[in-house]
Amino acid sequence: MSRPAERLQALGITLPPVATPAAAYVPFVRSGNLVFLSGHIAKKDGKPWVGQLGLTMGTEDGQAAARAIAIDLLGTLAAALGGDLGKVRRIVKVMSLVNSTPTFTEQHLVTNGCSNLLAEVFGPEVGAHARSAFGVAQVPLGACVEIELIAEVA
Repeated sequence: MSRPAERLQALGITLPPVATPAAAYVPFVRSGNLVFLSGHIAKKDGKPWVGQLGLTMGTEDGQAAARAIAIDLLGTLAAALGGDLGKVRRIVKVMSLVNSTPTFTEQHLVTNGCSNLLAEVFGPEVGAHARSAFGVAQVPLGACVEIELIAEVA
């Protein structure tokens, strides 16, 4: 078992299967040693996790949503790599879109929910990544957060 798989098991996390795209796109594209994951929206109990940060949700709820997205992203990344997350050499970039009010300014803290889990699963050298976190007026299906990811792989 690869180290990421061992860490997921220790965290009690089972990766989900790749979700069926909701529009005209594919879940991931591999180009050379990079894997680009399409944006994943937050889900709770299998349905879009609807909400707006600063109005119906607080930062801690947003962090939980971002962590849930990280688990879905890892499921997609594992599928792209034939099930072996040990092939990941580096999480290169995470981009987070946070459905938030104009006065909400903690998008970066919300996104930590995803970033922190990636560091736990891959360790600080592989899991540390460049990142952008934006506040947006809306996310598809009313979800509170959407996150995409780029990884370098073997």
